[in-house]
Amino acid sequence: MTVEKNVRGVSGWAAVFALIAGLAGFAFALVQFAAAGEPLGVVLCSLAIALDAASFGGLTVVNPNEAKVLTLFGVYKGSIKSPGLWWVNPLTNRRRVSLRVRNFESSKLKVNDHDGNPIEIAAVIVWRVIDSAEAVFQVDNYDNFLHVQSEAAVRNLAVGHPYDAHRDGQMSLRGNTLEIAELLKHEIQERLEKAGIEVLEARISHLAYAAEIANAMLRRQQASAVIAARSRIVEGAVSMVQMALDELAKRSVVVLDEERKAAMVSNLLVVLCSEHETQPIVNAGTLYQ
Repeated sequence: MTVEKNVRGVSGWAAVFALIAGLAGFAFALVQFAAAGEPLGVVLCSLAIALDAASFGGLTVVNPNEAKVLTLFGVYKGSIKSPGLWWVNPLTNRRRVSLRVRNFESSKLKVNDHDGNPIEIAAVIVWRVIDSAEAVFQVDNYDNFLHVQSEAAVRNLAVGHPYDAHRDGQMSLRGNTLEIAELLKHEIQERLEKAGIEVLEARISHLAYAAEIANAMLRRQQASAVIAARSRIVEGAVSMVQMALDELAKRSVVVLDEERKAAMVSNLLVVLCSEHETQPIVNAGTLYQ
């Protein structure tokens, strides 16, 4: 495994002044040797001027949050991360690697969740390169590697969890947003560790049932919501009826036998649980013959 080495080149501005001064000196010497008729001096000065001019190719600019990975004849020599103008060996190959924070949104993937229901899911991943050597040498294309591995992690996450929880304590894609995001981040980070990439954040950006079952699942969700609402209404109605009976007995407003209590409970439950307004009926008779 290639380990990143931080190196610093020669100051670029100092190199520029030195190279310009060298060009001026060699040019002056060339003129002198040519005037004196010394061909050997002319040849040597010409070679020196050519070498000096070629040395300008060693100047390289490193921007903030950027690295230049240096290789010389296939050998990794180090990475320059300090921003500024630097001079390095002109024969080195310099590859630019951005260290900025970037984000990637996966395409909408159609997969089956843990319950076998087809769903559509997509995620947003915030990432950055932290090891330029690994990003360049461990994988062929770290940007493409990130895209493929992120989508594979999203698929794996969707397969391992249901869209909705059907029992208490079950983790679901829709109901446990923070926990699912943390699991997704951890899995993507494990896959990208070898590429020198750090995952800062991963969250689901799109989650829906597939079109072919969306209507059926919508009716199912509506039915679940109605059942839950009915359960809460019945629970509250029973509590209010119990409170009414207790208050009547406590204050001795009226003494009710079991049959009249049953009738009162029935009437109160109808009033409290009905979806429509109830109409009062004055009962002038009696329950007894």
